[in-house]
Amino acid sequence: MNQPFPPGLYIVATPIGNLSDLTGRAAEVLKGADRVLAEDKRVTAKLLHHIGAKVPMTAYNDHSDASLRETVVADLHDKVVALVSDAGTPLISDPGYKLVRAARAAGAAVHTIPGPSAVIAALTLAGLPTDRFLFAGFLPPKAKARGDALAELAGLRATLVFYESGPRLAASLASMAEALGNREAAVVREISKLHEETVAGSLAELAERYEGAPPKGEIVVVVSPPTAPQAASDTDLDAAIDEALTRLSPSRAAAEVAERLGIPRKRAYARALERAGN
Repeated sequence: MNQPFPPGLYIVATPIGNLSDLTGRAAEVLKGADRVLAEDKRVTAKLLHHIGAKVPMTAYNDHSDASLRETVVADLHDKVVALVSDAGTPLISDPGYKLVRAARAAGAAVHTIPGPSAVIAALTLAGLPTDRFLFAGFLPPKAKARGDALAELAGLRATLVFYESGPRLAASLASMAEALGNREAAVVREISKLHEETVAGSLAELAERYEGAPPKGEIVVVVSPPTAPQAASDTDLDAAIDEALTRLSPSRAAAEVAERLGIPRKRAYARALERAGN
């Protein structure tokens, strides 16, 4: 051991742009680690040079096999191993969760050294609700699969966060507008770098803006939650109940209508009994 941290796996968040965003504790762990697991050693070498650290590195990414993971886990009982991604917090759209599971299963200590995250940073810049959000990562590149993925998210009452690349941005925004409705959104790119930019608008407006003009850099798209549905009127309820009763018993009709209209099941059931003449 060449530093005061106890042996184990250290999940170290690294800057997403400005190298000065590295925390002091993260720098100390990286300087004193016995080994650094890097997504791309060329990228991490620049960070280690910035803080004056000379530490052996091993490439660890999506293509790493189980034998490397076993070797790393074996070292954790008497060595400090730091896991980093190219930028931001490891395991957030980056490799690593299998290593964390294996380390914990082997009884090794696992620590997190928190810091920058593009997801959280983009949420703070977007000006959209943050009390409930879902990080959905990268959408599928093909239109059909992308539309299917967005359809699964359409009813979720939460702000949605996606990663995207410049060449695919306009098509993804257009798919979002079609599947989610023309919601408010923000395109955040190059966070903490010289050309940091946040562009807000409706999904349709943003899709039009970037059509034929793909932006450069790392991109996060933040989309507002769906607007609250209008409360069902008695007329709407009666019409829905009457139609459901042609196919179902009062209890099942009430359950179906309550879910579809977003109303209490008790209200729907009472109305179903009245409309059924019970």
